[in-house]
Amino acid sequence: MNPPVATGAPDATDAGPVLSLRDFHPFEAYGARFLYMVPSAGIFRMDDAGGAVLDALAQGPRGLDDLVAELGDRLDVDRLLETIEELTEIRAIGDPGAPRDEAPNDLPPPDFPLNTMVLNVTNKCNLACTYCYEYGDDKIVDTQYGKQPKFMSEETAEESVEFLLRQSGEQPTAHLTFFGGETLLNFPLLQKTVAYANRRAAEEGKRITFSLTTNATLLKPEIIRWLADNDIGVTISIDGPKPVQDGLRVFHNGRGTYDVVLPKIKELLATHRSRPIGARVTLTQKHLDVLDIYRHLTEEVGFFEVGLAPVTTQEHRDYAITPESKSHMLRQFEELAEEWLEHALRDEHHGFTNVTDTIEEIHKGVSKAYGCGAGLGLMGVATDGEVALCHRFAGSPEHTIGSVSEGVDREKQERFLVDHHIAEKTDCHKCWARPICSGGCYHEAHVQYGDSSHANLHYCTWVRSWTHTCLEIYGALAEKNPKFLERFGA
Repeated sequence: MNPPVATGAPDATDAGPVLSLRDFHPFEAYGARFLYMVPSAGIFRMDDAGGAVLDALAQGPRGLDDLVAELGDRLDVDRLLETIEELTEIRAIGDPGAPRDEAPNDLPPPDFPLNTMVLNVTNKCNLACTYCYEYGDDKIVDTQYGKQPKFMSEETAEESVEFLLRQSGEQPTAHLTFFGGETLLNFPLLQKTVAYANRRAAEEGKRITFSLTTNATLLKPEIIRWLADNDIGVTISIDGPKPVQDGLRVFHNGRGTYDVVLPKIKELLATHRSRPIGARVTLTQKHLDVLDIYRHLTEEVGFFEVGLAPVTTQEHRDYAITPESKSHMLRQFEELAEEWLEHALRDEHHGFTNVTDTIEEIHKGVSKAYGCGAGLGLMGVATDGEVALCHRFAGSPEHTIGSVSEGVDREKQERFLVDHHIAEKTDCHKCWARPICSGGCYHEAHVQYGDSSHANLHYCTWVRSWTHTCLEIYGALAEKNPKFLERFGA
């Protein structure tokens, strides 16, 4: 087999083309060595020959002939040359003078289909959660005195459905999520919109699936029955056991909500069996017992899955998570991740969705040009029909890219896509975790830095540590139970 030929500076020497390590992140599982390639997001398992080549080049660049001479006494030379060629092809090694591999800055096509539309059916809420991004100290839209109507009208909802059907292009299925405020404050609109959407989707030869997020305070038997009968996915915003829930998630008079929502949630879980019911937890500095929160919500309340997210807020708030507490939080995440792996090795379900979601992205080889699908495959609709990047920006003129009646302003959308592309985030260019992160949440960036295109640098250490943990889990499954990974698709 012919040896690989390096191109660019430095020139080949008497020792042959010079080779060095390129851009990847190594990890191990059960003694097996893997490479996570950047920016392609490919994963490769190293055999003994591959490991030996990488270990040698970790000491510094080598000429090809010197590398073969160094390793040839303990490895078959033909296999060694084949391995060097393979590592060169996947760009794990190569010319030390070659430029770094970067994500191409190509923009998505203008007709990129809309996958998910989040309908903010109301901007009112019956709770006064201290940390709320929509009503708290960090809000970016004046929902109390602003011009937007408090409740979306039936006409706007129908226009939104038509918008979704048009913007979803040739896709046979699109998704509509109802959101608030507290979503169920506008329950009659939900009923009418689902009926209208189902009828119009059938007429267009498509299908629309539905979900909603609620704080559970307004759940009652007839609503629960309707959710089950219409196969509506439900996510409950709840932060944990009674002391945690009642600490920050309170009614306007300050009364805690735990005793109100618990029986309602239990009835929902008992009645709505067609789709898993999930909990969405906001973690704050005041309550960071992640393990206790998770176990309470799964083992005592009965949620099928639980996702936990650090609060989005400026660092000077008393509920903002401190750097020291982030490390404590990460250790607990890692403990739950180990539990998740133990379950997966036995082909059992574990409800910690933070692992599930990341493993799916790793398995599918996701390499993001953007932090999420906001403004592209996902859009949020405000109560007046204005279309924003996502539901968190609904009602913000700065982040509006059209309306359901007039369509997407392609010029504004393109400007957003250019400004928020990973190619524009120079802080991210040397980070090995950028295929998964791509700078992070736009809303988080806006709150922290006043600029939605800014990389979320305050979470870089967290993201790298968490991604490494999930890569190790992925490697362990690849070694011990690869069939489990098939459930994540191709």
